[in-house]
Amino acid sequence: MLRRVRRVTGVPSSAYVIEYDGTFTFPVPVAQLWARLVQVDRFSSWWSWLREFSVEGNGLEHGTVLHGIVAPPLPYRMRLDVVLDECVPERRITAFVHGDLEGAASLTFDGDDAETRAHATWTIEMMQRPMRVAARIAHPLLRWGHDRVVDATVDGFRRHLVGENAR
Repeated sequence: MLRRVRRVTGVPSSAYVIEYDGTFTFPVPVAQLWARLVQVDRFSSWWSWLREFSVEGNGLEHGTVLHGIVAPPLPYRMRLDVVLDECVPERRITAFVHGDLEGAASLTFDGDDAETRAHATWTIEMMQRPMRVAARIAHPLLRWGHDRVVDATVDGFRRHLVGENAR
């Protein structure tokens, strides 16, 4: 069973910025979670919001670039390039985000033989003019769309992990 352990958000430094800090628990050991996560070529099959996904590089290692379009449940799309910086197997991934969002992100893992805790943090700034206009008027709506993509990401990965364990 997946459960959200903690979700804390800071006050954004501007209406254009989304700061995120969340921890999720997965019912598998870290090594098993990492073994699935390195299957970057399968990301678009796990996450319905991810379009036109491609990988430039050799998987989860420094310098790899993940390209794609994020399609949240709102009427806009975001083209992104995620440049992996630090990748320590079963421990940590840090990255820089470029494109329609700009910022930095990290994902850390810890756990035991029964479960993994994944802690995600990022600060991203919306760069598209329509998103920036919408952020001034309806920041809570954009935050809602962001959070739905996060929830869909975690739920999609959970379904993938549970499906693999059932085999």
